[in-house]
Amino acid sequence: QAEYKEMRQALADAIEQGVNRVRERSGGGPIDPRVIAAMAKVPRHEFTPPHLRPYAYLDRPLPVGPDATISQPSLVAVMTDLLRIERGQKVLEVGVGGGYQTAILAEMTPDVSSVEFHANVAAAAQKNLQRLGYGAVKVNVADGYYGWRPGAPYDAILVRMAIPDVSSALLEQLKLGGSLIAPIGPATSPQQLILFQKGADGGV
Repeated sequence: QAEYKEMRQALADAIEQGVNRVRERSGGGPIDPRVIAAMAKVPRHEFTPPHLRPYAYLDRPLPVGPDATISQPSLVAVMTDLLRIERGQKVLEVGVGGGYQTAILAEMTPDVSSVEFHANVAAAAQKNLQRLGYGAVKVNVADGYYGWRPGAPYDAILVRMAIPDVSSALLEQLKLGGSLIAPIGPATSPQQLILFQKGADGGV
């Protein structure tokens, strides 16, 4: 639908300008154009319940069920960008939510898997991803705090939900030279977005 496409492009442009303004002040480089292209392509409204579709292209998180949300688009963009994902790399997402972040990751590289605690959330997201052409993504049911060992090791790991700390199990599943990003802190108060990088010697 043309209306949604225009709204999606406007959101992607606003995120690009906003992130780049902040980074100019802090001395960081511009956001990866591939991330912005993914934001402009993935139909966020398809991941939201019908009654919330008018709000799909506002920069805010949205509930998609009792146990699932889709994250704020600017946060999705920044977290994806900081992982510096190259095509062909293997990525793990912890917490599928509605599947929107998953689809953005799948635009960056085809080798994406997700691990979700709630079986009903995982099933709904898998069905939606399949319908929208992201059927190669596998959504697994387990406690993502401990990662997903069958698919390890990963070049990048993205943790969607607030966690008190990163488990040693999750860090072990990261390749040498790999990156992990997570919002660290209690779920009930602001978290710090932290990027972990594993050196060639295995140190983090």
